[in-house]
Amino acid sequence: MPQTTADASPDTVAIITEICELIRTDPETRHTLTLLSRRAGLSPAHFQRVFKRVVGVSPRQFADACRLNRFKAGLRQGESVTTAMCAAGYGSSSRLYEKTDGQLGMTPGDYRAGGRTALIRYSTAECALGRILLAVTGIGVCAVSIADTDDALEAFLRSEFPAAELVRTDDELAVWLEELLKAAAGGPHRALPLDVQATAFQRRVWEELQRIPRGETRTYRELAAAIGEPTAARAVARACATNPTAVLVPCHRVIGTDGKLRGYRWGLERKQQLLEAEKK
Repeated sequence: MPQTTADASPDTVAIITEICELIRTDPETRHTLTLLSRRAGLSPAHFQRVFKRVVGVSPRQFADACRLNRFKAGLRQGESVTTAMCAAGYGSSSRLYEKTDGQLGMTPGDYRAGGRTALIRYSTAECALGRILLAVTGIGVCAVSIADTDDALEAFLRSEFPAAELVRTDDELAVWLEELLKAAAGGPHRALPLDVQATAFQRRVWEELQRIPRGETRTYRELAAAIGEPTAARAVARACATNPTAVLVPCHRVIGTDGKLRGYRWGLERKQQLLEAEKK
């Protein structure tokens, strides 16, 4: 987990965030300390210290968490234990059970049948849009929401993750919260790793949303065309409406064909405010 802003410079956070995204998106590859440190331009020992200072765990622990997350996602999507095991990069069933013992809280088969365990850390802050919540797993941001009060935000978090252990950790999330607040103010910010469950279609839409430059907008039809589905404007609108990470995945940058604002789960007034701030 990220630590306080005093622990690392913005450039260092950016480098580590890039490394985290590399590990997260390719769990099958064996990311050795030597290869990762070389990519970061640091000695292995220095890289190990900096990574743990920023993220809160070692590179190996982070990679293990990403692999476990991919495995769990596969089980939730109905994959067999063997298929999910191979896709996540576990070389054998013995390695799978060795690595997941005590982490799933149940056998892989039982988890596939519907068990759920998760630790989610969260923090809230004041921003121009109201109160904003940042929720983070061991992998990345799992939720960002906006409301008028912290009570409303915490109620939302409990409803979204009813079986999770929720822990408020303001200091540990300070680095990422600072970047989120920059985004909520309409300014430039560094990308944060995400840990969100999505269908393949939703993921394509959310990834395309992140390609829309700050200060610009797209229509739902344009977004549908951009992902190669020109007739799927309504499905694109639904994917935007189910985006769990306000501001970071900028669904507010999508408007109607007539140029008018359409639905926004955090309120059209906030959508208008965000768009105006991003154009300054």
